[in-house]
Amino acid sequence: MKCLHQKPAYVDVLWTVAGTGCMAFGIQWFFDPAGLVTGGFTGIAIVVRQMTLGVFPGGLPLWLTNIALNIPLFWAAYFVFGKRFVGRTILGASLLSAWLFVIPAGDMAQGDPLLAAVFGGLACGVGIGLVLLAKSTTGGTDLASVLIQAKRKHYSVMQIMQVIDGLVVICGLYAFGLHSGLYAVIAIFITAKVSDALMEGMHYSKAAFIITDQYGQMAQMLMEKLNRGLTALYAKGMYSGSDKQALYCVVSKKEIVELKEIVAQLDENAFVIVSDVREVLGEGFRKR
Repeated sequence: MKCLHQKPAYVDVLWTVAGTGCMAFGIQWFFDPAGLVTGGFTGIAIVVRQMTLGVFPGGLPLWLTNIALNIPLFWAAYFVFGKRFVGRTILGASLLSAWLFVIPAGDMAQGDPLLAAVFGGLACGVGIGLVLLAKSTTGGTDLASVLIQAKRKHYSVMQIMQVIDGLVVICGLYAFGLHSGLYAVIAIFITAKVSDALMEGMHYSKAAFIITDQYGQMAQMLMEKLNRGLTALYAKGMYSGSDKQALYCVVSKKEIVELKEIVAQLDENAFVIVSDVREVLGEGFRKR
């Protein structure tokens, strides 16, 4: 069997280092100064810092709260899932806490909550995406959700995580008010979109289903003009009762225009469905 190429282990470590650094930068320079609580243990840490301003000078440090909240979770995860599962999470959480300790606090948005939500969301989205690409986590609510789901199998991890993060945002509303809470929702949305884009890839393509009576000639023309392969799927028209072949083809965003022109030229009554494809791996597209 041919061995698949795998990236060296140190690459995952470097991505985790870079990702946690981006997350800490977004927290220290955007979210924390603007009082944006976006869920997770870092959101709890921001609330704790605000609530302890009268007890400690500057409030309880974010890195200290992050460590204190994660320690019992790591201990529980060790007994539930074993040390191999916990190893990468400890690395991610430790690096995030270290970055929060090293990176000084600042206010790059200069008091503008919208700028803080947008650019803080970008920084944290990139950071989370890099950490996930390295097959790691930073502990926090995602680890807590996994632990809860181990005992409550009828709920998914994402469902549990959404409930926990929702409670954290509610706590943020109590500490910072409704205005900051609404901006926090914007930040959460941007963070999720950016991290999803990194995880799923930015190489978008188009997929086309073509239902036509001229499928033979259509397939030949598309292969010649676009130099793309097609797949014929046997289908039955329920209205007409006739057997058909549906052509399935994946092309680039630029090629979809020419594809539709070829289809219209050969069969103006052809039924065409075009959909977005987030990532394509294989011949003619990205290599694995």
